[in-house]
Amino acid sequence: MKKLGSVLQVCFTYVGTVVGAGFATGQEILQFFTRYGWTATLTIGVSSVLFVWLGIKLMLLAHDVKAQSYEDLNKLLFGKKAGSWISLFMLFTLFGVTTVMLAGAGSVFQEHFHLPFQLGLITTLILSFIVLKKGMQAILTVNSIVVPLMLAFSCIVVWYTWNLPGSENWLRLTTDYGSERIWIAPFLYAAFNLSMAQGVLVPLGAQTKDRSVLFWGGISGGVMIGLMLLAGHFALSAQMPGISQFDIPMGHLIQKLGWLLQLLFIGVIYGEILTTYIADVYGLSTQLEQRTKLPRDWILIILLFMSYLVSQLGFKELLTILYPLIGLFSTAWLVMIIRQRSRTIRTD
Repeated sequence: MKKLGSVLQVCFTYVGTVVGAGFATGQEILQFFTRYGWTATLTIGVSSVLFVWLGIKLMLLAHDVKAQSYEDLNKLLFGKKAGSWISLFMLFTLFGVTTVMLAGAGSVFQEHFHLPFQLGLITTLILSFIVLKKGMQAILTVNSIVVPLMLAFSCIVVWYTWNLPGSENWLRLTTDYGSERIWIAPFLYAAFNLSMAQGVLVPLGAQTKDRSVLFWGGISGGVMIGLMLLAGHFALSAQMPGISQFDIPMGHLIQKLGWLLQLLFIGVIYGEILTTYIADVYGLSTQLEQRTKLPRDWILIILLFMSYLVSQLGFKELLTILYPLIGLFSTAWLVMIIRQRSRTIRTD
């Protein structure tokens, strides 16, 4: 039972790191999948395979080399010199993602709780600092609470959508986009999310003693991500094209389920945003601590403050600009981790 609990913690942390602002709100699913029509069902399958295969590989590589941060893993993948430059680039891109997460939290407060955008930002910063002070174990605990709730609500959304007039849209929707753009989307999506998730998955892999826990945690986590992607696509397709106008389409999708379930679902969305924000800041802090030797608390305060400043641009604007661009750069990382053999260490 103890091993099962450890597997589930790895699984939920993997899912919670990937399922952030863009995913939980529905924006990522729209951008990378649903807008491409019925073929999204197939491309979600491709992404799911990548999440299972490469999620396991990422954590096992980190376990084998006892990587302290994602910089150690990048040096393994690209060599010492190139790996340092790649890690520097990842530092800036990961910081960009933290600003998206934080802006997403502000949007939740503003659009659905009818509270000030700034209150959402400040609340998230305070909660994040409390969790980050406690380290990896606190991250595992938070994800073990939030992710099962998100999975349960995904099931509710599928149940609600099942008998709607547009419930077959996920198999019928057409698109004007070309096949090249459609089929590159799952690779860009997996590349982006896996490269960004290494901020937590690398230290998680290094700190977990049992390789089998990482293996089964990676399988279950990757499958769960795929199922949640499919559930989101199924539900959003039934509401196309009108649902695409909202910053948080998933929140508006469940309005007809009643105010209580809607409120709870928005709370879960906020929880997923929070878990990914915490994961990204944790990944940044481990690398900066390794590079600068500054006290960890100071690093956390600086990161939280800087992400607060940049998040003022707004959620949807940041998501639209940053995600496709970072996804392209992350493709090189995806290729290298596919090529890398476990237990093989490059020494140049």
